[in-house]
Amino acid sequence: MSRNKTFPIYLAFLAMGFGDAVGPFVGLAKEQFALSNFEAQLIAFMGFIMFGILSIPMGIYQDRKGKKVVLLLGLVIALIGLTIPLFGLSSYALFLLTILLLGAGAAILQVAGNPIMRDVSAPGKYARNLSFGQFIKAIGSLSGSLIPFAAAKWFGADWKILFPIYVSALLLTIVIIGFTKIKEEKLDKEPATMESCFSLLNNKFVLAMVLGIFVYVGIEISISSGVPILLESRYGIELKTWGLLGNAFFFIAILIGRFLGSIILNWAKPSAFFKATVIASIVGIGLIFVNNQFVTIAGIFITGLGFANIFPLIFSITIDAMPERSNEISGLMVTAIAGGAFIPPIMGYVADKTTVLGGFIVPLVGLLFVSYLAFSKASKLSIQK
Repeated sequence: MSRNKTFPIYLAFLAMGFGDAVGPFVGLAKEQFALSNFEAQLIAFMGFIMFGILSIPMGIYQDRKGKKVVLLLGLVIALIGLTIPLFGLSSYALFLLTILLLGAGAAILQVAGNPIMRDVSAPGKYARNLSFGQFIKAIGSLSGSLIPFAAAKWFGADWKILFPIYVSALLLTIVIIGFTKIKEEKLDKEPATMESCFSLLNNKFVLAMVLGIFVYVGIEISISSGVPILLESRYGIELKTWGLLGNAFFFIAILIGRFLGSIILNWAKPSAFFKATVIASIVGIGLIFVNNQFVTIAGIFITGLGFANIFPLIFSITIDAMPERSNEISGLMVTAIAGGAFIPPIMGYVADKTTVLGGFIVPLVGLLFVSYLAFSKASKLSIQK
C-alpha cells in the first residue's frame, strides 16, 4: 500500500487528538467558571460519554456502509462542535455542549480510524502503523496544551484561540480524505448486528482487553487533566502557563514514546513490548508521589513514555487475533474509551475528599489492572473463538 493512502488516515488521527484537549480544558474551565474538582471533571465526562453511546452502533453501521463514510461523519460532527465557540463561549453549559459534540466526533473517528489503518497497512505492519498513527494523534493531543500556553505566554491571547485553529485543520482533513480512494477489506460474512457485537464479550480474552481500554483511557485522561492542578496546588506553578506546560510535558512524553514504539515494533513482539510499557508506567506514577518538584515532573514524563503505546498495543493485539471481526471489536473497544468519562470524576471526587495528590491513587490502581493484561492475557494470542 502506497504511502499516499496512509497520509489521509494519519490526518484523521491528528483530528482524533483534538478530542484529548478535554484534559487541559478541565483546568482552564475550572478557573474560568469557578468550578469544584468534581464539576471540572464533568468536562471529561461530557467529552467521553459519547464513546459509550455511539461506538457500537457506529461499528455496526460501518460494517454496512464502510469505514471511509464513518470517518468523514466523525470529522463533520467534530467540526460542528468546534464551530460553536467561534460565536462566543459565555457559559459553562455551552462549553459542555461543545465538548459533547467534539467527543461524539472523536468517538466516531476512533471507530473508523483504527481498523481502516489495517486496510492501508502492509502485511505484518498494522501494529507499527497504528502506533505511528497514535504518535500523530499525540501531536493533536499536545496542541491542546501547547497552543494555549504559547497564546498566553507570548501573545497575550486567550486559550480559546484553539477553536479557529482546530476548525481550519478539520476542514482541510475533510477535503483530503474526501478525495482519497481507499480499498477496504471485504469479508464474506453476515453483516454485524448488535447481538453479534455483544456476543464477542463472551470471549474472556476480548472482554479483558475491552476492559483494558476502558481503564487505560480513564487513567490517561485523569493524569492529563490532573497534572496542571497538581503542579499548581503542590508547587505553586501558575496553571494558565507553566501548569499547562506540565500537561504538555506529559503529552510530549507520549509523543516521543509512540514514535519510538513505531520503530521498536518493527522487530519487537507486541506482547513483549506491552510488558515493558506497563513497567515504565508504574515507575512513573510512583515518582509523581515523591515530594520533590523535579522528581514529580520526571515521573510525569516517564508515565507518558510508558502510557504511549498501551492503547495501540491492546487494540492491535486484539484485532490481529480476530481480524474477521474487526468492525465489531472496534465498536466495542471504542465504546470502552468511555472510561475517559467515568474514571476522571472518580479521581476528582477522591481529590475533593483527600488531596489533589491523593486523587492520583485512582490511576495507579487502574494501571495495576492494565499490568495484569500485559503479563497474562496479551501474551495469549491464540484464543478460542
